[in-house]
Amino acid sequence: MTKPFATVLDASTSLENKTGSWRTMRPEYVKRLPPCNVTCPAGENIQQWLSLVQEGNFYDAWLEMVKNNPFPAIMGRACYHSCEKTCNRGQFDGSVNINLIERTIGDMAISNRWKFECKISESGKKILIIGAGPSGLSAAYFLRKAGYDVTIFEKHSKVGGMMRYGVPKYRLPREIIEAEVKRITDLGVKIVLNKKVENLKEEASNYDAVYVAAGADVAVKTDINVKGNTVVIDAIDLFKKIEDGENIPSLGNRVVVYGGGNTAIDAARTALRLGAKDVKIVYRRTIHNMPAHDTEIQEALAEGIEILCLRTINSIDNDKILLDKMEYNEETSVLSKTGETESICADSVIFAIGQSIRTSMFEGIDGIVISEKGIIEIDDNMMTGANGIFAGGDIVAGKRTITHAIGFGKKASKCIDAFLKGEKFAPNVKHEVANFKKLNTEYFKGNKRVEVSRQGDISFEEKVISYSNEELLEESRRCFSCGNCFHCDNCYSYCPDNAIIKHEDGTLEFNYDYCKGCGICASECPCGAIRMTSNEKE
Repeated sequence: MTKPFATVLDASTSLENKTGSWRTMRPEYVKRLPPCNVTCPAGENIQQWLSLVQEGNFYDAWLEMVKNNPFPAIMGRACYHSCEKTCNRGQFDGSVNINLIERTIGDMAISNRWKFECKISESGKKILIIGAGPSGLSAAYFLRKAGYDVTIFEKHSKVGGMMRYGVPKYRLPREIIEAEVKRITDLGVKIVLNKKVENLKEEASNYDAVYVAAGADVAVKTDINVKGNTVVIDAIDLFKKIEDGENIPSLGNRVVVYGGGNTAIDAARTALRLGAKDVKIVYRRTIHNMPAHDTEIQEALAEGIEILCLRTINSIDNDKILLDKMEYNEETSVLSKTGETESICADSVIFAIGQSIRTSMFEGIDGIVISEKGIIEIDDNMMTGANGIFAGGDIVAGKRTITHAIGFGKKASKCIDAFLKGEKFAPNVKHEVANFKKLNTEYFKGNKRVEVSRQGDISFEEKVISYSNEELLEESRRCFSCGNCFHCDNCYSYCPDNAIIKHEDGTLEFNYDYCKGCGICASECPCGAIRMTSNEKE
């Protein structure tokens, strides 16, 4: 058979001109982690499913997504896409629009009624999960796939937890939640609605393990003097009333929202949709210090919401809101009053200054520790001080986002699985990260990311944002494939010593007898998949 490549070496090749002895460094093919994968709280293999989208294999891309996250359509709407902030392409001509690609594929899966592909081998063990929110549902999904009999207790009459009761439907339509949760119940996960757990110790006795994933749905209170008939309500209570369609208060034309997080932004935008004409957000620090996501802030401003920074509410007297003006030292993070005040008028005030958890269910259980901040303490394997009771999501330390909650659920499933097998979960060793400096971007042409308009009416209807199939291909192909060879053959073409062996299946390897260690292959590699290391390895 004729050899297809001239550099394939065999025993007949002359060995008189070997150059390996000259070498002090040697190249190695490596698999580095792309920064998007590293920063995804749900642990998605983003680069892998992007490569499948590039090929037009949308169904396979969806299957790759749901290996680590059962909610692509939800994540494509509610995730704050930290992956895009670290995307190396962002330092070139704009990060890849990972979030919208995921949303489009997720919607495609719902439209085409794609189902999870998995064969379940029953373990014979039962697990109870408290809370049908993102963390509890995520854990249920992975545990059911591992063969466990999973039951979820949910205190509300509908599934979704804080995805439903903490995120307005103009951002996350309820039919999207229902569709992606149905796939999980189709696997055999049982959800008991209107089931509030009062005594966890008693409930836990009927199961082999318990995962507590109750959301932070108790509004934090503040000591502000309130007089008169101004409507005062907590954002979480408002969202619940709207969701359940019960006793929705009339907010009037002038609304003030107190807080600076995503809940405050959602509350302000919700007030507009309930008919308010003048909506202001009062926040104690500068706009750059607001914990709300920047895109949410910008969309609120675009809708006409005013943000009054360096202000705190002193008192509420009928429609008069007295504000204390503040000063904030960026270097020391010290916030203090200036002594000056300001008055604004409002028909209602919405408090969105934080959320806490309900801890009464843990009473009477030895070993469970609740910190001064009102969170449950867990060990490295997510177990509380009570054997077999695990906790995650909003009730433990960490960021309170849907994406982080899903990641908590996935990790909890692995920890519970290991526990029930008499083991301890050990995470995989991480590869080094392929940062921007490791890439050779001269290989790539500038290609601005494909944007889709987010313009729309101010209503509770979702703004339709989606890619066409052509746009999916175009945007996904902007991925640099950071850290992982995509067979461009640059190394093969530039090697001055013909020291790279190319096999018929397209894979490559180095022939160290002829490699002088010049490093040209590494410097010419577009994706940083070649590393130069000391020759002492030989």
